[in-house]
Amino acid sequence: MSWVHVAVGVVLDESGRVLISRRAGDSHQGGLWEFPGGKVEAGETLERALARELREEVGIHIGRTSPLLQVRHDYGDKRVLLDVHVVWDFTGEARGLEAQPLAWIAPGELDRYPFPAANVPIIGAIKALPGETAGLG
Repeated sequence: MSWVHVAVGVVLDESGRVLISRRAGDSHQGGLWEFPGGKVEAGETLERALARELREEVGIHIGRTSPLLQVRHDYGDKRVLLDVHVVWDFTGEARGLEAQPLAWIAPGELDRYPFPAANVPIIGAIKALPGETAGLG
């Protein structure tokens, strides 16, 4: 089984809240919350994939980003490599363009939402971010 390479955005608003979306019920890990993003297509750079996925999925255009971490996780039926970047600024208003619910939440509230297992290290990394996100929630 090959690894699915996924570009993931930890999108922060001006008050340090994080954007999350709920996966469709009929998708892998359906019904759980996640950080927006999607599959990196063949020949596509990570940066282009992240920009495309966030535009298509939540309708925003990203500005400054920085790498946060990579997560490899084997679900048994699917293996994912999550390439996670913090999106420090963006334009547009986030909305669920695939009819998915969205929420802006403080980093301290992330534990209140059910996430896929592969997202657990991302939540820890978000809580450790310096600056405006530290101590919120």
